[in-house]
Amino acid sequence: MTSPDAKRPVRIANASGFFGDRMSALAEVVRGGPIDVVTGDYLAEVTMAILGKQRRKNPDLGYAPTFLAQLQPVLATVLASGIKVVVNAGGLNPVGLAQAVRALGEKAGVAPKVAVVAGDDLVPRIDELRATNEDFASTESGAPLPKEAGFVHTANAYLGAWGIVRALEEGADVVICPRVTDASLVVGAAAWWHRWGRADWSRLAGAVAAGHVIECGPQATGGNYSSFQQIEELVHPAFPIAEVAADGSSVITKHPGTAGAVTIGTVTAQLVYEVGGPRYANPDVVTRLDSIELEEAGADRVAIRGVAGEPPPPTTKVAITTKGTFRNELTLAFVGLDVDAKIALFERATRAALAKTKAALTFQRIGSPATNASTQDGATVLLRVIATSDDESAVSRAFSSALIEQGLSSYPGLFALDLPGPATETTGYWPTLVAQSALAHTVTHHDGRTEAIPPPPEMTPLDARVPTVAAAPAAPKGRAGDTLVTAMSTLTVAPLGTIVDARSGDKGSDANVGLWVRTDEAFTWLASEVTVECLRELLPEARDLRVERYAFPKLRAVNFVIRGLLAGGAIASLRLDRQAKALGEFLRSRHLAIPKSFLG
Repeated sequence: MTSPDAKRPVRIANASGFFGDRMSALAEVVRGGPIDVVTGDYLAEVTMAILGKQRRKNPDLGYAPTFLAQLQPVLATVLASGIKVVVNAGGLNPVGLAQAVRALGEKAGVAPKVAVVAGDDLVPRIDELRATNEDFASTESGAPLPKEAGFVHTANAYLGAWGIVRALEEGADVVICPRVTDASLVVGAAAWWHRWGRADWSRLAGAVAAGHVIECGPQATGGNYSSFQQIEELVHPAFPIAEVAADGSSVITKHPGTAGAVTIGTVTAQLVYEVGGPRYANPDVVTRLDSIELEEAGADRVAIRGVAGEPPPPTTKVAITTKGTFRNELTLAFVGLDVDAKIALFERATRAALAKTKAALTFQRIGSPATNASTQDGATVLLRVIATSDDESAVSRAFSSALIEQGLSSYPGLFALDLPGPATETTGYWPTLVAQSALAHTVTHHDGRTEAIPPPPEMTPLDARVPTVAAAPAAPKGRAGDTLVTAMSTLTVAPLGTIVDARSGDKGSDANVGLWVRTDEAFTWLASEVTVECLRELLPEARDLRVERYAFPKLRAVNFVIRGLLAGGAIASLRLDRQAKALGEFLRSRHLAIPKSFLG
């Protein structure tokens, strides 16, 4: 089955950016205007850990049940309108979700044609694949995957888009996916619609760029946007739409009359979100982020042009969740004078009380008291006390007792924000790689036939390619005709966010933060002044960590990758901001010498 009209762009909407996103979103995009395909992204590292725990309790679970609640009100409309639905809500049990969708259709008196993509689950094949996949060495530490029984909870390879393509070609109405890459949902829909080949690298790369922009839902229409005050209405921002053309270019937009906005800024924010260097690897293609050009194409319309693509690497990412450790924590308040001394006393006493246990203790101070604060809350500092151990008893009753027993014998004004609770078992995260040729990528069509999806026709290791070198931008003229050097002779100390936008996020134990500006002149300053050394000064936590910086001149952006900042990944990190969501906002609040001419 081919698309009804392969000449015009395909309109692909997003209706979910994570497990727990707005329940009404699918109905909003289906009823809000014409679309051809609706996609939904439900999976993240944290989500896979959650679904893994659900499946261990009940083998019939392991998928995102919220998708069914979203689909139920509009399933009949979707089928009557010919809209295709492509989601990764299948998680660890796509077959179970497919059965549930069919049952939903039966209750509604309709019969959706449901296809299922599979082949990501490597748990049954871990031992078989170790020898030919470098023992699943961690991409963070280089250590081989432990062979301890029960260590691996889930192991899911990131699949590409061609199972989706074949499902749609064979007439599926709904395609249920497991752990495909987020962008694959859009790539599969666009490749099916335009009948692309597997070696149409630049077209596929363009679809990856569009998919990466809309995969997080309303983040593309103003959500989590550092210049949010420029968006007129953000109470209920719309979910985005990508109009992907036959040449791979696209326009990011939304339904008319809906809240939020699509601007070059909101699109740039997504393009630098959770990425690394200029080469953005997907299982089907490598997208050159440094080739992307953005252009205003009307109200709430931003065009993505010029995207270059390269053959994919011979490996794809595998996210393994593992046996973790036990953890407990309590947050206490410190009020008024002598906060440093009060915290020091409490820390000494707590360490002494737990010295004979196997608990590892971390003390995290949150906030600073205002001078002569007018309210008690304004004079309050919080302290997170976190205990971790392989021994549950060390962080359970022993930990609680060590803190409670100080209630009348420690610093003045001691109180906690909650009562101590039992220890919880955390889940570990193990990022690694697997050869694409080793995958058993399949699609089971709506009529029950199962088809194998072969690996890409051409694959090139990333380290075998010509290195990408971002050209230094030419020094533009200042407002009065002077060069940037002259403009920089008059500086003022101001928050970085006065002229710089930011978006940050997580990739395993690493955090990334993209910074961008709005003029060529400001980018020349950003590229020359906000160096790795500058970043370390702005973010003292990164002083002893490996930091990488990449420039994307066409986006007027630089991207920093901070290795190990989120030690253990989002599901195990001890940081308060486990996914580095607010890291960019912290950096924007830091003061730096900025040319006065930029401040207007």
